[in-house]
Amino acid sequence: MRIVFMGTPEFAVPTLDALVKKGANIVAVVTSTDSYGGRGGKQLIESAVKVYAVNHGIPVIQPSNLKSEKFLNQLKSLKPDVQIVVAFRMLPEAVWTLPPKGTYNLHASLLPKFRGAAPINHAIIAGEKETGVTAFRLKHEIDTGDIAIRRSEPIHETDNAGSLYDRLKMLAAEVATELVEHIETDSVVFIRQDDSLATKAPKIFHETCRIDFGKTAGEVHNFIRGLSPYPGAWCNIGGKEYKILDSRHEFHIDNHQPGDIVTDHKKILKVRCADGYIWFTSIKAEGKKAMPASDLLNGHKITVTRVS
Repeated sequence: MRIVFMGTPEFAVPTLDALVKKGANIVAVVTSTDSYGGRGGKQLIESAVKVYAVNHGIPVIQPSNLKSEKFLNQLKSLKPDVQIVVAFRMLPEAVWTLPPKGTYNLHASLLPKFRGAAPINHAIIAGEKETGVTAFRLKHEIDTGDIAIRRSEPIHETDNAGSLYDRLKMLAAEVATELVEHIETDSVVFIRQDDSLATKAPKIFHETCRIDFGKTAGEVHNFIRGLSPYPGAWCNIGGKEYKILDSRHEFHIDNHQPGDIVTDHKKILKVRCADGYIWFTSIKAEGKKAMPASDLLNGHKITVTRVS
């Protein structure tokens, strides 16, 4: 069975690797175009999927326009039986309808929950105890296709987006190998998604990472770990932006108001929320490395009484 694999970030690499090691016939990889970045914007950056494909002798296609005739002709010449997509761009209909056995996407949630670009982050932010990976066949609407396989993964209280990301990328690899076996034997059993149970996981922007201390301490704690280590929940202290990468919370009612800072200027740095306090345990100032709150307090005296 001829497979075209589509993906870009490191999250997709374990799936591609698992398929290669299973002996799948990956006839080409489709990934993002190279870009320049790094210090001075002079470093050529290749996608993690491209690096893997080149190292394993897999042909690489990097279209700048997924609707271009050139790209469509390249795909047609490959004569794929199926396309497997992991963390790639939205595909035009002419692309995802091309293979006779269909195009399948691996999504990092238990669909129909958390449809969208940031399912891992939003699952933690929402306080979910479980998420997973869903393989589904593409159709017109984003993340709405019929489900082929769904596998769950617990969300631990100690998880942040980074640790959950690491587990889900390996789970996705397991799901993909099972999926290919079912496709090869025409034994896929589809389940239609229940749209009434759908929730959204939209793309995350800098402004949406700002902490709202008017929420409960538990909600703020989940928000922080759902955005850690990247892109990082943040707040302003004394006019400077700080990312909060780790925290703990406590229920405690007193006379302070949400947003009030409480500190001993040595080890304790906490902020009042709606029903208690969020303790900052790892904090990152602009242009600096992450550090324990105690290190920040030793080097910078906090003179303000509120976050903003």
